[in-house]
Amino acid sequence: MLKLLKPAMVATAVVLFSSYTPISNSVFAQTAASPAEHVDLDVVTRIRQEGLHRSQVMDTLWQLTDVIGSRLTGSPGMDEANAWTRDKLAAWGLSDARLEPFHFGKGWSFDRVSLHMESPRKEPLIAYPRAWTPGTNGIVQGEVMRITLEDDDDLETHRGKLAGKILMMEAPRVIAEGETSMVHRHDDDTLENLINFPIPSDATPPVAGARARTHHFREKLNAYLQDEGVVATLYISSRDYGIVRLGAGAAQDADANPGVPSLQMAAEHYNMLTRLLDDERPVSVSLEVEARFHEEDLNAYNTIAEIPGRGRRADEIVLVGAHLDSWHAGTGATDNAGSVAAIMEAVRILKAIGVQPERTIRIALWSGEEQGLIGSRAYVAQHIATRPESTDPEQLSIPARVRDVTWPIQLLPGHARHVTYLNMDNGSGKIRGVYAQENSAVQPIFEAWLKPFNDLGADTVTLRNTGSTDHIPFDDVGIPGFQFVQDRLDYNTRTHHSHLDTYDYARREDLMQASVVIASFLYNAAMRAEPLPRKPLPVERVWE
Repeated sequence: MLKLLKPAMVATAVVLFSSYTPISNSVFAQTAASPAEHVDLDVVTRIRQEGLHRSQVMDTLWQLTDVIGSRLTGSPGMDEANAWTRDKLAAWGLSDARLEPFHFGKGWSFDRVSLHMESPRKEPLIAYPRAWTPGTNGIVQGEVMRITLEDDDDLETHRGKLAGKILMMEAPRVIAEGETSMVHRHDDDTLENLINFPIPSDATPPVAGARARTHHFREKLNAYLQDEGVVATLYISSRDYGIVRLGAGAAQDADANPGVPSLQMAAEHYNMLTRLLDDERPVSVSLEVEARFHEEDLNAYNTIAEIPGRGRRADEIVLVGAHLDSWHAGTGATDNAGSVAAIMEAVRILKAIGVQPERTIRIALWSGEEQGLIGSRAYVAQHIATRPESTDPEQLSIPARVRDVTWPIQLLPGHARHVTYLNMDNGSGKIRGVYAQENSAVQPIFEAWLKPFNDLGADTVTLRNTGSTDHIPFDDVGIPGFQFVQDRLDYNTRTHHSHLDTYDYARREDLMQASVVIASFLYNAAMRAEPLPRKPLPVERVWE
């Protein structure tokens, strides 16, 4: 392994930034002195050489997608991915590679699906089963009926009338006019717009118990469909052009009612059945779903490994993560095996060039992100901060993962040890910058870190927030958590949660670029003299 050069021999770049000194556990005040932000260009050069000339990122992506396949949390595919990533990280020389368990619920997988129109004519239809719904035990057939079942009144209206029916549960949708391009890359205008910070609009108070009511009605609906003898339900994809975008049809909790077999259909085929029914033509379909529940182990697992720190700050942690789980129709390449491959490649690069970071660099590959950031929330609760248990009987009647947020935040010893969390989860496009999450003090720091990669297109730091992924549980408890700005490519138009989320839509050059940017960010965070500045701890908003 290479050894680091002595400080006197290292080429450096310096950029001024505003330094913050803690005045409490989570509040930092600006100091008069503003030391230069140090970037070790010798290490950056070695990162670029290893990552751009000897990359293994596509090999990792191929293993996770074409070889292992889809990775729904709790499925055999996810179990295989957990084990493979743990063993691969250990083989690269990372320490303490392990699987950390957390409660999840029952797993689910499917092996076969078919859907055919039998009358008024015969035609194969495009559809996939929704997760956590049962199989059919062979081919079943039924008359198709369009219906609305959104509240208790709807259930009563149709009680006793649905036996043997296959129900279309949603309205049809007009197919959009084709876009000029389904692939999006940032340009100067879109990046400039991203930098402009929008003043937040007036927030509306959260509806107390809304998630509890939604959970209870879904359980009631699934039991109702079973009791009424419904054969199956059909839902329309939210994507056009034959793309099937899907999610879950039932909850994963051990005691959740799975309802009846439920499929997500291509919008064009769903619309066709609707038009036939609107013309009062009898429609019948046959379907078969082979699906299994996995209840031997109600835990799911995060893959964890480390590059140990070597200095006096070795007990401090620089954390990087991406979610390893996916949905089940495609192979989860852009959501999110590409990101997993990039951050695995980043730590491989650091091991390959022989750096010895002062702080510990920890990689975490999350499970359960698609069900509500469950794996990263479990990590935060175990290592960083907790919240008090609810005392509301309505809240206690539903799974903990869907309960309303409680206050105050209760800090664990690990809160002070975690310096930052860096996340990647917006497709497989190249990194164009980073969202600073309204943390003004990190903006000049990140600009300095990005400068050696401006020639690779990474040059934007925006104070905007971005959400819906695994940096949120960290940001919610005052840890500096960040998500990278990426080119979306066809993430929002073709691949996100769809059956087209496959290896073919990932871009080699983009993932190589992302890998070297992330490796440098990790090294900089692990080596800088002070931890990254923190925002004030979040506090509960009291609504009048």
